[in-house]
Amino acid sequence: MPLHSRDKDADYYDDVFGSNALGNVAPKYKMPLNESSPRDIYQVVHDELMLDGNARQNLATFCQTWLDEEIHKLMDECIDKNMIDKDEYPQTAEIENRCVHILADLWNSPSAATTLGCSTTGSSEAAMLGGMAMKWRWREKRRKDGKPTDKPNMICGPVQVCWHKFAKYWDVELREVPMEHGRLILNPEEVLKRVDENTIGVVPTFGVTFTCQYEPVKAIADALDKLQEETGLDVPMHVDGASGAFIAPFCDPDLVWDFRIPRVKSINASGHKFGLAPLGVGWVLWRDEKDLPEDLIFRVNYLGGDMPTFALNFSRPGGQIVAQYYNFLRLGREGYKKIHDNCYKSAQYLSSEIEKIGLFKIIYPGDKTGIPAMSFNLKEGVDPGFSLFDLSDAVRSRGWQIAAYSMPANCDDIVIMRVLVRHGVSRDLVDLLVEDIKRCIEKFQKKPVVNQLDSNDGTGFNHG
Repeated sequence: MPLHSRDKDADYYDDVFGSNALGNVAPKYKMPLNESSPRDIYQVVHDELMLDGNARQNLATFCQTWLDEEIHKLMDECIDKNMIDKDEYPQTAEIENRCVHILADLWNSPSAATTLGCSTTGSSEAAMLGGMAMKWRWREKRRKDGKPTDKPNMICGPVQVCWHKFAKYWDVELREVPMEHGRLILNPEEVLKRVDENTIGVVPTFGVTFTCQYEPVKAIADALDKLQEETGLDVPMHVDGASGAFIAPFCDPDLVWDFRIPRVKSINASGHKFGLAPLGVGWVLWRDEKDLPEDLIFRVNYLGGDMPTFALNFSRPGGQIVAQYYNFLRLGREGYKKIHDNCYKSAQYLSSEIEKIGLFKIIYPGDKTGIPAMSFNLKEGVDPGFSLFDLSDAVRSRGWQIAAYSMPANCDDIVIMRVLVRHGVSRDLVDLLVEDIKRCIEKFQKKPVVNQLDSNDGTGFNHG
């Protein structure tokens, strides 16, 4: 008599690909009537996911793609923890609170121990919370002064789509300063041309999506200080530090962009980008308690205790916050600096190797005036037999994803490629990329692209 009866579980001993479930096509758009073996369904889903790209080779994304094994363990341990339920999971709530104060200290808050802030699902949500607070403060002041509140505007440079969403969702005029040839980022002069009494705030981007450069936060603040002296107009600032807020404090600590500037009232950042946390965490902090209007904070007690909350989402996982805290303790300032410095070195090395090819002009070489990345376009007058969109498609045959895109309005005749160099992109990996780019160029030289896209074509892809 066998130890296990085949009658009890007919396919217990079957190879997974010999099971009945994998011998049939799984339903795709209707729920099946019957349950199935977890082993079989895992294999079905696992095999489909093989068709996704290799995240480590995705050099178009700003998001983190390499994590310590210990982070994987912590994420498993936190899979059932609901971040919003602070009464049930008080230690996770305490860890979130510690992260806020660590960031307040990192960003030079004048009172880091009492700074207000919260975690979010990402930098986009954090940006919107910062924008809402700006609008509410502006509206309250206008009402006190007996002035209309129907025409709020916000000034920024070329921004990530989340600010376009904010402006549309909350009915704010977005005065987005367009790029110009010779000026690809926001500057004080362009801000002063657009600011007025209806401006809820100026939002410089500390790591522009298109070029990866830092916008001059301090210079803009100085210009607004002078404007207030001359006119009495007091315009606050919010810094979109999605990427740079987790880089400059370690790699360029003397660069003044944060709460050392009194006019900076709030900062948002993305923990899952250069904060090195898993996908799904962002942060927003306010300089002072009065900078976050009280009527934006809701209090709920139906989860077991009185809990203040300011967020667009309610239930959300706690694992990413715990992982962020792990990184703070594990790496410290020294570890973050080592990692980002190596990323800068790899970006600069890649820039020099791309320049040696002779076909490309380097736009941003990863020289610490922005985030660890590099970008380039085709030299004027060069006809290499391909466009950057063609090159982007070609390197995908080796698994690489590199963003190729035209710049925003006024500079949409400029097409560039951008490579993000994140944690996990080693020098050896960069060498492999360079060799694959050269190999693709050699193929184009032997067989040029017919009817290739020219620099005025706006197609391609851009991962934020």
